[in-house]
Amino acid sequence: MTETKEYLPWSESFSVGLQEIDEQHKILIALINRLYYEAILNKADKSTISSILDELIQYTIVHFSVEESLFRIFDYAEGDTHQNQHEQFKKSIINFQRKFENGAQIDIELMSFLRKWLKDHILVNDKKYTSFFLEKGFKSSWSKERSWAGKIWDSITLK
Repeated sequence: MTETKEYLPWSESFSVGLQEIDEQHKILIALINRLYYEAILNKADKSTISSILDELIQYTIVHFSVEESLFRIFDYAEGDTHQNQHEQFKKSIINFQRKFENGAQIDIELMSFLRKWLKDHILVNDKKYTSFFLEKGFKSSWSKERSWAGKIWDSITLK
């Protein structure tokens, strides 16, 4: 495989300063990059693209559930607004998935939407909660070598 530039490269500017969340964001970015590579550059078959799209949706749900749990645990004042943004995004990507299943192609318009939404959401909305969580005692980094959400996700996807 020849090396290609990532569609959405990870940048330290995306870091929210919470290792658990940053690692989950890296997985979301990697999934968007895989979808771009397979659907746009490689023109992969429908089942390959469908599999990546499924994984992206499922991991998005896992990630949003983690954030929303933290909002409830720490009583984050902007939690409801943030959760509404998550709901709108989930509806959008599930709608794209339905269209794909009914014959639509994954195109650059969808990829641009995914990239823009994730960048804007991380850089604006997710960064708002960092200081709040840290003040409440959430650790900025792990003492262990791997995230608990990552381990759970690996156990689900490796079966």
